[in-house]
Amino acid sequence: MTEYRVLGRTGLKVSPLCLGAMMFGWWGEPSPDESARIIDRALDSGVNFIDTADLYSQGQSEEFVGQALAKSGKRDQIVLATKCHGAMGEGPNERGNSRRWIFQAVENSLRRLGTDWIDLYQIHRPEQDTDVEETLGALTDLVRQGKVRYLGTSTFPAHHLVEAHWASERRGLERFVCEQPPYSLLVRGVEAAVLPVAQKYGMGVITWSPLAGGWLTGRYRKGNEVPESRRAGLLPDRYDLTLPGNQAKLEAVEQLAVLAEENGLTLIQLALAFTLHHPAVTSTIIGPRTFEHLESQLGADEVTLSAEVLDRIDQIVAPGVTLNPGDNGWQPRELTDASYRRR
Repeated sequence: MTEYRVLGRTGLKVSPLCLGAMMFGWWGEPSPDESARIIDRALDSGVNFIDTADLYSQGQSEEFVGQALAKSGKRDQIVLATKCHGAMGEGPNERGNSRRWIFQAVENSLRRLGTDWIDLYQIHRPEQDTDVEETLGALTDLVRQGKVRYLGTSTFPAHHLVEAHWASERRGLERFVCEQPPYSLLVRGVEAAVLPVAQKYGMGVITWSPLAGGWLTGRYRKGNEVPESRRAGLLPDRYDLTLPGNQAKLEAVEQLAVLAEENGLTLIQLALAFTLHHPAVTSTIIGPRTFEHLESQLGADEVTLSAEVLDRIDQIVAPGVTLNPGDNGWQPRELTDASYRRR
């Protein structure tokens, strides 16, 4: 039986495994019927938490999720989360964290999802040109209109979370109740500041990419050809084996696979159980592209890791270390655009 966890201090109870819908639509599974089959299986297993975003397959993921929930009649039983920020058109204002775009984006998501309200509405990435009070002010209005229940962030650095918390207190605005960071056996950078800050401010944590973009599925092993994937084409720096960070990931995966086998686990089970073991983490997002992927991940929330296993993991990948910085999901523009360092 699923043991539900409370999201931060909201009282909202969610399953430890959250069904991520990024791979529904032309990015991954193009069939709405097969996507619905995956969703139905997850719900039947006790999952009550679904996460998507407007950006995923440019809205098609939201449409597939909405259609599946309408067929199942289980919308009222589900905690439904989506996000905005990414570019949804060619215009300069069809993206970002401004009031104008948030108001338009939430209406678009409500229509695609076929629902009157969104349980958790998240800002997909920080935006340095937009005042967080602008963003929180717009989101607060949406909460008061009943279109959104709770607010969250995704891939925000710790100092942005603190700034947002202070802005909420200072202006009497709704606060972000959870953060969604990248976190896995290979991507542990958030342990240094993001997770402690979330704990300090009573925020829930929903981790994305607990299988490190496929690296922890068993497909990436020494001696094997690098598997082809759409993700590798979109994010080459995270898979290019000529990069030292990815070579370090490959070395770590070999040791982690042995550790999993020695303890009667699959690498997938070890990876998912690891993220759920951290006391700051509420739920971890599984993002299956196929029904078989889902089956290999269900039940991982029932795995308990011993102190000895956790200590061995720390020896393989040190706490707070991300082996390839490209896996962090976001970098401040001052690091990615030289013009911001040389004005």
